[in-house]
Amino acid sequence: MDVLKRPRFPEDSVQYHLFLVSEVESVEDVLQKILQEILAEVAHLLVSYIWQHQPFSLRCLPEKEDVPAHLGGVTEFGDNVEDEWFIVYLLKHITQTFHNLAAVVHDNDGQFLLIEAAEHLPKWLDPDSSENRVFLYHGDLHIIPISTRSGEVGWPKASVPSVGQALEVLHSQKNVCLAKHTIRSALDRKLDGYPEKMQQNFHHAHCYVPAGIAAVLSRRPDLVAPAVSVFYLRDPVDLQACRAFSTFPPDTRVMTSVKFTRCLYAQLLQQTFVPNRHSGFTLPAHGFEILCSRSGQPSPEQGASVGSEPLWRGFLESLKKRGYFKNELEGSSRYRELMTSAESFFRQSLITNHRPDLHSPGDEVLKVLKSATFSLEDLKIQEAQLPPEDSDSWLDISPQELERLLQETGRGMKNNATHTKAKQEEEQEGGYSLIAVTQGMKSFINAMSSHEGAEIPRSFLAEPFSFDPDAVTNALDRLLGAKEDELDSDDFEDDYDEDEHEQNADSHEALDDMRKYMDEMDQELHGTNIGKSFTQKDKISKRADASKSPEFVEEEIQPLDVDLNLVTNLLESLSSQAGLAGPASNLLQSLGLHIPPDADSDQA
Repeated sequence: MDVLKRPRFPEDSVQYHLFLVSEVESVEDVLQKILQEILAEVAHLLVSYIWQHQPFSLRCLPEKEDVPAHLGGVTEFGDNVEDEWFIVYLLKHITQTFHNLAAVVHDNDGQFLLIEAAEHLPKWLDPDSSENRVFLYHGDLHIIPISTRSGEVGWPKASVPSVGQALEVLHSQKNVCLAKHTIRSALDRKLDGYPEKMQQNFHHAHCYVPAGIAAVLSRRPDLVAPAVSVFYLRDPVDLQACRAFSTFPPDTRVMTSVKFTRCLYAQLLQQTFVPNRHSGFTLPAHGFEILCSRSGQPSPEQGASVGSEPLWRGFLESLKKRGYFKNELEGSSRYRELMTSAESFFRQSLITNHRPDLHSPGDEVLKVLKSATFSLEDLKIQEAQLPPEDSDSWLDISPQELERLLQETGRGMKNNATHTKAKQEEEQEGGYSLIAVTQGMKSFINAMSSHEGAEIPRSFLAEPFSFDPDAVTNALDRLLGAKEDELDSDDFEDDYDEDEHEQNADSHEALDDMRKYMDEMDQELHGTNIGKSFTQKDKISKRADASKSPEFVEEEIQPLDVDLNLVTNLLESLSSQAGLAGPASNLLQSLGLHIPPDADSDQA
């Protein structure tokens, strides 16, 4: 598909598709059946999850042009990128459970799964050549390879396969299409910890709210997300509804435990807000009032039970088969709670996606508030029995933690997260090689680049540098002038055999002229500050014959030690950065080289 013709979707959104990889009869009926089973399979992961803006949802999409009928959806994740990666985990889980499905996922940046593994991709794979080639299949990342000759598995790079053609190759050549281990490992590291990681993304805090809000949140904790969002994005018109607080009067305030995501909690915490003095509130508990003020009159369809939906019966049976109700007696308090969560999840995942015009968070709040029965006295008693709130120390990031996070996402630093504390201390003491610095710079300068920018030599990205104490000691000795050993140099020399004199006389003459020109330049710069700033191979100047008169005595120009000057200038640049980001540190880190902080400056 032409890039300019790709369907557009909202910013900060992720779009996903699930295709059948083999042909079946009655595709629409099969997709409806699979949809019920998918919802039942992931229900236990999603019933307690709080989405930033929109939930993960699937619906059947009919065949259109060269795209076959399939399941698909779009989720707007807003500021919480964790929602996007949770959806990637769900798609991996779904394709691992349902072997007849292959998933495609992309956002506004395109194939963001490939971005995560950019350092390990084959040269031919770029945003233009990746169209209809990247799939999640059997729980792993698969890439349709390019074929360069007839009969070879894959698809020519010059053309874009249709979805049906790509699925046919994927189904028949699954092992060939499986992405190489380094690419799959990069994605696995990003998803490491799921689904347990979901719980780490939550934050429980004690909040002073009206009793009605406490009752609503006890039944629908997910409604805190739209309330925070509308307060975070409030405008003067919204605040007019917060003068009277007709829905949630301020004189019913109680202390309760509220479940946030870390993103929602951080958004609330950084708000500076002074409520209207007529409202009676001293804290900004305005989001729910704004939601209700935006709500209109609920239509009969909004109040309809999910039991009237044709997919509900199959979904409920799938839940029972998978043990969702945990052997609870039908009609018991816990059974009703699980049933309410299942209905809420079904409504968000199916009805909301099919009929977005029926979904209004404000209407949901009013509906739950109307059906809830609560006692202000009981809520006051429960204040003394609240579980402890979570620490918000995760909001404070130390310099060491920031450095670790940057290294985890930086090039060539993927393995730092697994190092032990002892290993980190060893690196701080000098786990680097000056020889590696010079070699890395030479490879970078000599590497072929294109109009797309400079390319980092892959050998220095993939192979870690080992610490050689003898090499570092010798290099430092030469840097301080203690030894007369010499580092390798890139001197401008012309090593050619005598046989080459007959090949091209004009070329030799040009080289001789260039050499003379460079010698004259060296002589001119030798006595200046620029010349003195470079380190020469032999610091002991050689004088001309003593028989010459003093005015003709001339200091012999010694060749520069390019390696030593390179290391010296890089270290001086790093020192001048005072631990901050700068051109020297950025270049070295892009080459996979880590220079520890200057111990002398720290002591000073």
